[in-house]
Amino acid sequence: MRATGIVRRIDDLGRVVIPKEIRKTLRIREGDPLEIFTAKDGEVILKKYSPIGELNEFSQEYAETLGETLGYGVVVTDLDSIIAVSKLAKKDYKEKSISDELEQLIENREVKHSDNSKIVPLHKDDSMEYTSQVIMPIVSSSGDCIGSIILVSKESNALSEGEEKILKIAANFLGKQVQ
Repeated sequence: MRATGIVRRIDDLGRVVIPKEIRKTLRIREGDPLEIFTAKDGEVILKKYSPIGELNEFSQEYAETLGETLGYGVVVTDLDSIIAVSKLAKKDYKEKSISDELEQLIENREVKHSDNSKIVPLHKDDSMEYTSQVIMPIVSSSGDCIGSIILVSKESNALSEGEEKILKIAANFLGKQVQ
């Protein structure tokens, strides 16, 4: 943990304002859930809560199964970062913050099927060694958008409507796993 030098007082309703700079840096938006932890030494820790992140191990196994079955790269994200990767170099993707373009697609619940010039970078430093992708938002059973599942291929026009339907099934399944 590192100190910010910022001090805030608790108001009469028990609220504390998280400074705008910190919210922007950590990508915390109005309505985002925060998980609260306490330590024995009196620390109170706020952590951005990720429902899909709670399924980290399950998401990784699901991505690997989908990647092996379809033969394409598979990426699972929450609203902030990449949480599971299959058939791609994990060190190049896993735990990286998602790109602003991808964040916008997820926020808008947009399905994106791209080839060649319309490829969306998955994270800020993405070298985009693929030429075809399908991005599918993951929506929980409560109706909240919680992340995305993405198929990528190095072959142009490799991903068809069939793969898009399989990805939709995967997104629906992962969404139903979140309480």
